[in-house]
Amino acid sequence: MSSKPIRLTGTSYAVLALFDQCGGEATSYDLKQALDTSIQNFWPVPHTTAYEEPARLAKAGYLTARQEEGGRRKRVYALTEAGREALREWAADPSASAPQLKEEAVLKVFAGGDPGPLLASRIAWHRGKLEEFGEYLDAVRGVEGMEGQERALTVGTGYHQKMIELLESLAAEVARAEG
Repeated sequence: MSSKPIRLTGTSYAVLALFDQCGGEATSYDLKQALDTSIQNFWPVPHTTAYEEPARLAKAGYLTARQEEGGRRKRVYALTEAGREALREWAADPSASAPQLKEEAVLKVFAGGDPGPLLASRIAWHRGKLEEFGEYLDAVRGVEGMEGQERALTVGTGYHQKMIELLESLAAEVARAEG
């Protein structure tokens, strides 16, 4: 472990969890690919962070890092026991920070944007996410070792269903008000 401890953030734990899930070594590119089809759906991680955070975690001893000898000489990371232990401790802690809702369509409605097209577009987006989550759920449902992903996808599915209901209700209210 580094002599100068670092502060682990929610994103740090997201990265550690992905390395734990991959069960072996991975590059930052592999991490970004895994993020796009999993955690990104409920914990957005900026593209650059997916490349910077593994190096920061490796410097602190939570990941190992090695440079490939041939080819593109990519840096390959793997979870250390210290990283695995930090992840276990964090996951076992029953406290969690307050959730944040960042829904730009609602912000635009608040700012005076025309709710009709904004809400229709956002409802269509949530329906697309429901379809995407359904495919992910089909792939992990009942697969040993994928229980956490299945549970997260179940929550995500409920979230998108509820957002569709809320946005449709708001659209109907706006339509009634406009006569």
